[in-house]
Amino acid sequence: MIEVKNLNKEFVFKKKDIGLKSSLKSFLKDKKHTKKAVNNVSFSIGEGEIIGFLGPNGAGKTTTLKMLSGILFPTSGQASVMGYTPWERNNAFKKQISIVLGQKNQLWWDLPANESLNLNKFIYKIDDSVYKKTLNELCDLLKVNELLDVQVRNLSLGERMKMELIAALMHKPKVIFLDEPTIGLDMIAQKNIREFLKYYNQQEKTTIMLTSHYLEDIENLCKRTIVINHGEIVYDGALSSVNGQLAQKKLIKIKTVNFIEDSPNQPWSIRSKENDIYILEADKYNIQKIISDLLKQYNITDFSVENIPLEESLEILYK
Repeated sequence: MIEVKNLNKEFVFKKKDIGLKSSLKSFLKDKKHTKKAVNNVSFSIGEGEIIGFLGPNGAGKTTTLKMLSGILFPTSGQASVMGYTPWERNNAFKKQISIVLGQKNQLWWDLPANESLNLNKFIYKIDDSVYKKTLNELCDLLKVNELLDVQVRNLSLGERMKMELIAALMHKPKVIFLDEPTIGLDMIAQKNIREFLKYYNQQEKTTIMLTSHYLEDIENLCKRTIVINHGEIVYDGALSSVNGQLAQKKLIKIKTVNFIEDSPNQPWSIRSKENDIYILEADKYNIQKIISDLLKQYNITDFSVENIPLEESLEILYK
């Protein structure tokens, strides 16, 4: 569904110090700087996949999504979405994609949501019966039937985000780009939107590219993750494999009445201690021997072995 080869995007900008003197200097001698927002990016995505597109702020995520949806032209490289070149903005292409930017509205702020949705009906030339059926289905799934005639400015952030999703899905796109769709939402709203997206993907086999700084979004929805940093792809694979490839440690959580001293001679280090519960960090390749030694040395009433938190492995990628 999506094929990207050696995609690049550069932005040219100016820098200027404060003050009139700097303004005049900048006016007379214009110094331009170039930033590579996306650098030689390549990947492919199959039909029906939900891909987590991760990276720190400024990594190039939104720029990539904007190029794939036809909003931005690339500096160089190729991209194909359903066989179309996005920045050619073919009408047939635009009718089959949708993009939701978590920090931007597509609904009219001063009108009820149903007015904006009705406008989309005419823009995408959706048949009356199909429009009513789709609208009812989406509103039932997101539980917002009673909010359709409420002015958008009077909706909560979570309610507005649900309406934004309905507007994006009204024409039943085959490819959806979601940029931070749960930003600023509470835990319940985030969970509702995650469950909705999972169900919608299963029913419609829609291909979804999702960016989010909430790892729970990615863990619940995506089997595969693409990580971008400084405009370059640094990881492309199963989310479950990130820890295996990067984190060479395991966490051992033990409950003991003994005092455990943190010593450089031990094959583990103490991460934290609370009452009689210790969390130790140890090399994952020696974990069996370490547990055996701990059981011999200390009176342990309970223990468990856990992976290093995924956030830490992603932090390694980001660095």
